[in-house]
Amino acid sequence: MSFADDVKNTLFHEISIMAQTPEKFSVHPGRDFTRYKKISFRDVLTFPIVMEGGTIRHELYKYFSYDDQTLSNSAYCQQRAKLLPDTFKHLFRQFNSHYPLASYKEKYRLLACDGSSFTFTRNPKDTLSYYGPDGKSSKGFNMIHTVALYNLSDKRFVDAVVQPIRKKNEFSALSQLIDSNSGDDLKSVFIADRGFFAYNVFAHAIENGSYFLIRAKDKNMERLTGQEISDIPENFDSHVERFLTRSSSKKKRLHPESPEKYRCICKQVRFDYLKEDAYDEYHMTLRVLRFKITEDSYENIVTNLPDDEFPLELIKELYYARWGIETSFCQLKHIIGIGNFHSKKREFIEQEIWARLILYNFCSIITNHVTIKKQKRKYSYQVNYTVAFNACHYFIRLRNTEVPPKIESLIEQNILPIRPGRNYARQHRFQIPVSFTYRFS
Repeated sequence: MSFADDVKNTLFHEISIMAQTPEKFSVHPGRDFTRYKKISFRDVLTFPIVMEGGTIRHELYKYFSYDDQTLSNSAYCQQRAKLLPDTFKHLFRQFNSHYPLASYKEKYRLLACDGSSFTFTRNPKDTLSYYGPDGKSSKGFNMIHTVALYNLSDKRFVDAVVQPIRKKNEFSALSQLIDSNSGDDLKSVFIADRGFFAYNVFAHAIENGSYFLIRAKDKNMERLTGQEISDIPENFDSHVERFLTRSSSKKKRLHPESPEKYRCICKQVRFDYLKEDAYDEYHMTLRVLRFKITEDSYENIVTNLPDDEFPLELIKELYYARWGIETSFCQLKHIIGIGNFHSKKREFIEQEIWARLILYNFCSIITNHVTIKKQKRKYSYQVNYTVAFNACHYFIRLRNTEVPPKIESLIEQNILPIRPGRNYARQHRFQIPVSFTYRFS
């Protein structure tokens, strides 16, 4: 049995285990999934993972081999509505548990965090995700936001928080992810962009015995160092102490000799380790770095990584590695097709997001198992992820009676050169959801 077969069997085995006790994942236990239907509980879980970007009708026909007894779109939607919200999240975690995450230096786990929003079919009734007409859309649109955690060492999603766009809070999402992914034998290092800079995020990592490495804006850097940004020297690496408090009263301070180290956290700003009406203080020590990346640009980093193990040059490498999660979102959107949703209901959209994360990990586990043979070439080579993920997607759709391709060999044949130093400007574009009427794949 090939490694790809083993991964596929593992995923379907977890689905089979869940199918033995459907009442644990049903909105109405003891009633839902108790009678014979044209689509079983197992198929309700499998179908969103393997389907592509076509309409539900077309995807159902493909899944059931164009059987004239294929259930209707409405019947399928009724079945998926019976699932509890965390059903696919449970499957995601169970499948992930079979493949331990790779480590860094055998002591750390590099976890990049980033968020991405997805536009889906207009549904004004869902007020938590709906935006009315504006400069981007004449009719209005709906969006959902996902904050994901991604292991940079083995290119796999670890966890995620899905939020309706009106409830978007990346600080809260990262704090939640830190709490859920800390505390085992390996120390987690949470790497994030400047949109996640918050004292509450830092405190959650510290309290969980984890590390963080987060980019900071120039104005944050000025507040931390007490210097104008132009006065901060190149390759700056220093430590800053902070005493956080809810009160602005100087008389109640425990360290009145250091007023410059105090920061008052107002009641409107969330900080989970200080009571709102108390005079408690929370002490933290931050390592602050600033270094040059191009002729006229600098990067600011706030971290709690130790100086002896992580000198400035290594900090540069770790933050540069964060780009891996940006690439993963690109692959999710353009190869896995996470934005090709098959519903207007946000609850079903969340199901499909988790199903796509499962599919991504399935493809990534198989792809990263393939070793590219080293040869005397001008460049090093890597897998062509577009071909590899499409091949894995085709492979997972196959029935047991169909002859599978030699996936590992197919992936190994399709490689691309790694050209260091290449970069492209990011394009910020408003994504219009693809109409259900004009889908066929």
